[in-house]
Amino acid sequence: MGSQSIFFEQYETGSSRETTGRTITETDIVIHAGQTGDFYPHHMDAEWCKTQEFKQRIAHGTLIFSVGIGMTAGEMNPEALSYGYDRLRFIKPVFIGDTIYVKASIKEKRDYPKRPDYGVIVELVEAFNQHRELVMVCEHLLLVRREPYLSDEDGAPKIVS
Repeated sequence: MGSQSIFFEQYETGSSRETTGRTITETDIVIHAGQTGDFYPHHMDAEWCKTQEFKQRIAHGTLIFSVGIGMTAGEMNPEALSYGYDRLRFIKPVFIGDTIYVKASIKEKRDYPKRPDYGVIVELVEAFNQHRELVMVCEHLLLVRREPYLSDEDGAPKIVS
């Protein structure tokens, strides 16, 4: 897997990318329950779910978050690292057999005072079902290295290529 450097200055607010689909299966739910220990009946008990609002098992929100974030992972950028996630919300349930698609958009660019050689990229991540209904949303924070520079004779920044 190759990697291409993309520096903070190269990110464009408003730019976006969309993924292809990924169908959520019963196997996904069972594996996620085993990995997390979340065996709540909402995910595991088909008969009990028939008595509840949605009438069927629903995928774990954390499963949809994990799968959705994984779907947005493209080619590695050696200049960036994940700083975490904010404003995570599970908007609508995802059922066995639903197919999700993810859109990631650059929402904001800002300084990172702790490390001036980095900036923060805020990426809005939205997961939709096959009906194009929003099912999950969050903000992914990326720390991205700024373009390296040297000073010229006058002390002004000079980009190093």
